[in-house]
Amino acid sequence: MFVDFDSLPDDSRIWIYQSDRAFTQEEISIISERTIAFMEEWTRHGSNLRGSFTIKYNQFLVLAVDEDFNAVSGCSIDASVHFVQELEKIFNVEMMNKMKISFKEKNHIRIVQMNAFKTYAIENKITSQTVVFNHMISTKKELEGSWEVPAEQSWHKRLLV
Repeated sequence: MFVDFDSLPDDSRIWIYQSDRAFTQEEISIISERTIAFMEEWTRHGSNLRGSFTIKYNQFLVLAVDEDFNAVSGCSIDASVHFVQELEKIFNVEMMNKMKISFKEKNHIRIVQMNAFKTYAIENKITSQTVVFNHMISTKKELEGSWEVPAEQSWHKRLLV
């Protein structure tokens, strides 16, 4: 069942999918409609899941589920992955590539391959203070406080010079 994202508890489990480009407002409307429909049908072995989503910066789809209501299973996670893969096909975007790193460059979101991120660090285009998006987080609370952080406060620090 779909609920408002803000109504989910802080310990709700999340998954972040980054698009390799920003979505248009029309695409966001369609993604929102489809995601609400998916959430309404999302189950764990026949039992409803209490879930929601948000779209950050017109580029990051965040799926969330209240595991206090019902825990997700491998099958329900697979269903969400298939849903995101469907979005990839519809909008001709890449959202599942875990080898891409996202960071802020001035007022823009940049998404690059990991080797390019390392090169930028060597060239001092990325520093320990560059704001990166840490997709390793797993809860709604972490999304609010640990998702956008300086590279030195994330796993990204191992890629810095």
